[in-house]
Amino acid sequence: MIMSKRVLAIDDNPYILEILDELLKYYGYEIKLSSNAENILGQIADFNPNLILLDVMLEGRDGRDLCKIIKNDPNTGHIPIILISATPGVSENIHEEGGADDYVAKPFDIYKLLEKIEKYTFVS
Repeated sequence: MIMSKRVLAIDDNPYILEILDELLKYYGYEIKLSSNAENILGQIADFNPNLILLDVMLEGRDGRDLCKIIKNDPNTGHIPIILISATPGVSENIHEEGGADDYVAKPFDIYKLLEKIEKYTFVS
């Protein structure tokens, strides 16, 4: 069974958002882009994504803290989150620190990123 393919991407780098937008639309995803995490739960409620791509280092916010907020909310805790970061060592502690489902390092390999996205947006 194919689930809806809705991805919310949150990153403060406009270049990364542009790449994600082009890439995911090309592969049939509906994507919402956000350059900030203001009202994160409201953004999620409005768009109802099946997956969230979340930058670790957002301006003024830590994506791992936002991940905890999302995962601890009964309305959003079920949504898979893939953290994205250029910070070395982040991948070693994504589960303990924020409860993220997966991690992708920047600069990311487009095909590896797509593979991870598909892992969480499709069920067999």
